[in-house]
Amino acid sequence: MNKKIIKIRVRYGETDQMGIVHHSNYAQYFELTRIRWLENLGASYKKMEEEGIMLPVYEMKIKYKKPAFFDEIITVETSLEKIPTAKIVLNYVVRNSSKEILTQAQTTLVFTDAKTKKPMRCPEYILKLLNSEEK
Repeated sequence: MNKKIIKIRVRYGETDQMGIVHHSNYAQYFELTRIRWLENLGASYKKMEEEGIMLPVYEMKIKYKKPAFFDEIITVETSLEKIPTAKIVLNYVVRNSSKEILTQAQTTLVFTDAKTKKPMRCPEYILKLLNSEEK
């Protein structure tokens, strides 16, 4: 399904004393690629929020296989697990410049009405964008 790959240069502030990316930064990498994934699809996270749709993270699973280091260029591939309902599940693969898998992750987010704070179905226009991607 729909994929988006972005490149990120690891900044010094994202690393620990050993020069290795601190595990907490991966959530930010995934957020960045998730926003770009939506843009690539033709949707806007900002527009969704303006329409009263929020996407809080419900669950995040991460497997750290190898470290990423300061000043290294990493790629983060984001792909959709399945057609969303009230939840959207995205998979991530982080690779180094040698194409080695460093980290694999999955996030589950819930479409939420900003006023009521209750789950809602995936907006129809996103389903249409996903359907047009498959053709």
